[in-house]
Amino acid sequence: MIEHLEGTHETVNYRKNTNLRIYDNIQYEEYPMHWHSPIEIVMPVRQDYRVEYADSAATLQEGDILMICPGVLHHFYACEGERFIIQAEITPVLHLRELDSILTMIQPALLITKDRFPDVYSRIRELVVKIEQEYLKEDAFFETSIYSMLAEIFVLIGRSRTQTTQRFASDEVRQKKYVEKFMDVCSYIDEHCTENLTLDDVASYSGFSKYHFTRLFKQFTGSTFYKYLNQKRITRAERSLSDMSLSVTDVAMTSGFTSMSAFIRMFKIMKGCTPSEFRRMYSPHPGAYSSQPE
Repeated sequence: MIEHLEGTHETVNYRKNTNLRIYDNIQYEEYPMHWHSPIEIVMPVRQDYRVEYADSAATLQEGDILMICPGVLHHFYACEGERFIIQAEITPVLHLRELDSILTMIQPALLITKDRFPDVYSRIRELVVKIEQEYLKEDAFFETSIYSMLAEIFVLIGRSRTQTTQRFASDEVRQKKYVEKFMDVCSYIDEHCTENLTLDDVASYSGFSKYHFTRLFKQFTGSTFYKYLNQKRITRAERSLSDMSLSVTDVAMTSGFTSMSAFIRMFKIMKGCTPSEFRRMYSPHPGAYSSQPE
């Protein structure tokens, strides 16, 4: 399945004129620790499948669905059986602010099972199957059809995450207002994450006390404010590291970090490698830039 692997960076070989690669995978083959720019969705349809991602490991049961975010290291073990594997570039195609918030909610990966997502599991599983069928048929506008189904999956996940956390308020009207408020807060963080943004700043922007904001933000995103902020900064840094004209120090400063040591430490926590290692994995010409000590 992996056709182009340099270090741990996989260059996905998409179907011609698309941003998609989808497999009906039956190979008894191990795929070592690797990462890539598209999101990946894995669903065993016959027998279990053993995977590692970030600092976690799981055995997927038949019908379980694992979504692995872009840039996350993961490892598939050699297993008997069959699974659907969907790889799709997301951000260039679905360039939506809300999508960024949903991806942050599910970082580094999200396991969707019948027990964990009882309200939306059946529909998401149905969509995964339809995506695989649509890809195989290759009818006119099949790529657009697939991305519309992926968009629906993200909507279902986003709404489920906000509904299955503790409720913001006792009545639906206030609940809706709080959801809208925190979508706006997430957009504000996305826009200003490279600045010296503090918890006090964002709590003030939201109109809540710091204590109340902290509790509601965790309920809405499943993440603390500073973890969410750092995820956004690291995502910015990933994009900047592909520009070989920028030094690693430039990337750190323009991504919102005030020191190299903080940048390297946070990058390694979230990506499993240093910024320079990430750049070497990403670059098709490893010698095209001057490395810096880390």
